Amino acid sequence: MVNDAVHIAVREMKMGFRNPWSYSFMGLFGLFMLCLLLINNGGYVEGYSSITGTMLNLILYLLPLMTLMLGAFSLTGDKEDGSWELLSSYPLRTLSFILGKFAGLAVVLFVLVSFGFGLSAVMGWITGRGLDAHTYILLYGYSISLALMFLAVSFLIGTVAVNRWQALTVAVAVWFFAIIAWSPLLIAVLGMMPYGWIKPSISVFTLFNPAELSRIFAVVKLGGGSVLGPQYYDWVRWIRQPMGSAGYIIAILVWVGASTGLTHWLWERGRAR
Repeated sequence: MVNDAVHIAVREMKMGFRNPWSYSFMGLFGLFMLCLLLINNGGYVEGYSSITGTMLNLILYLLPLMTLMLGAFSLTGDKEDGSWELLSSYPLRTLSFILGKFAGLAVVLFVLVSFGFGLSAVMGWITGRGLDAHTYILLYGYSISLALMFLAVSFLIGTVAVNRWQALTVAVAVWFFAIIAWSPLLIAVLGMMPYGWIKPSISVFTLFNPAELSRIFAVVKLGGGSVLGPQYYDWVRWIRQPMGSAGYIIAILVWVGASTGLTHWLWERGRAR
């Protein structure tokens, strides 16, 4: 099982690095990160500020969309070109296939994100307008965690989609709901609830949106918890505790495990048919 997963992962990495979409996203991500640092005139940035807040928003808008498209296209591509039919004729377990593809794409995304951050770090060091080490590490960890959770979501999209066009439509819809429409929809739903239900409802809803969960964690860790408002007081207090980071890692593992587990179940049903 492990050897099969490794072979699938290596195959996925080769395909991912041959994909022109990967380099387009890498160039775009690196360019925007570089531009944000170059317009900073205040020297090295530490903690939550206008620059780091803008970077958070940039990562939040660009990285999930990139991840959703790469992951969903990878699975639907295997179904369209017949690769999965060929692989399923071999004694290859579905779990090895899913885990191998996830690991391969995770490495591709890791390289893309690392390039963008590495480029901005080098230019920031040269120009004296970069981020301090702690802030840099927090933003980098935020990006990796965001990519992993949305990669797991993209596998669900690629599983249910029949072709690439359908995968593109669903991926953009999921991205729009999680990133753009989340705040107004949340306000509208909370406005119809009794006042005593608002705070617990926010906590529950936040857990079901990896983008919002990651954003809140990053903002609080950067020292900007006050901008979230009183409704997030419990979140701020929890994240600032010593076990806050461990709880966030557990949430990531639950998101990834639940999404890949459901993906595996759906592929097994399709394979049985």
